[in-house]
Amino acid sequence: MAENPMEKIYLEKVVINIGVGLNENLVDNAKALIKKLTNHNAGTTLSKRRDPELKLKKGQHIGAVSTIRGKEALDFLKRALDANNNVLGKNAIANNSLNFGVKEYIYFSGVKYDPKIGILGMNVNAAFARKGARVANRKRKTTKPSIKHSRIKREEIAEYLKNNLKITLQE
Repeated sequence: MAENPMEKIYLEKVVINIGVGLNENLVDNAKALIKKLTNHNAGTTLSKRRDPELKLKKGQHIGAVSTIRGKEALDFLKRALDANNNVLGKNAIANNSLNFGVKEYIYFSGVKYDPKIGILGMNVNAAFARKGARVANRKRKTTKPSIKHSRIKREEIAEYLKNNLKITLQE
C-alpha cells in the first residue's frame, strides 16, 4: 500500500526568541545576535502587562524575536540542534511543535564570542504541519480539517527528527 503524501509532516517555521528582561540596551544586542545567526531582521517583544514588583511597564521592550520559514528554517534548526549536541529531552517535543533552549550562542559552530553582544541564550521553537493544514488558517473559505490530520503526535515528530536530523532523545 502506498503512503499518502498528505500525511507526511514538514517543518513549517522556526521562531527564535531572546528574552533580555528590563535592560532595554540588551534588546539591540539580541537583535544583532539574531541578525548574525540567521541573516533575518528581528522584531522586539513587548511586555503585555505592568508588574510593579519587577519594575515592568506595559509596552516595555523586553526581548527580540524572529520567524524563519522554508529551507532557511531547516538549516537553522540543524545548526541549533548541533549546538545542543543533537540531544533533546523527552519533554522538548509537544503536539505539533519542538521547543528547546540554547544556553549560549557561542555553542553554534562557526560563531565566535562578540564582546559587543555579550553572552545571550535563546529559545528555539519549531512548528510542524501536514500538507493541507493551510485550509484552517487561510482568510477565505476557512475549513476545519479533521483532528487526525491537524494534530501531529509526539511520536511522529520524534520519528521525523531521528530520520531527517539524526537526533537522539533522552528519557
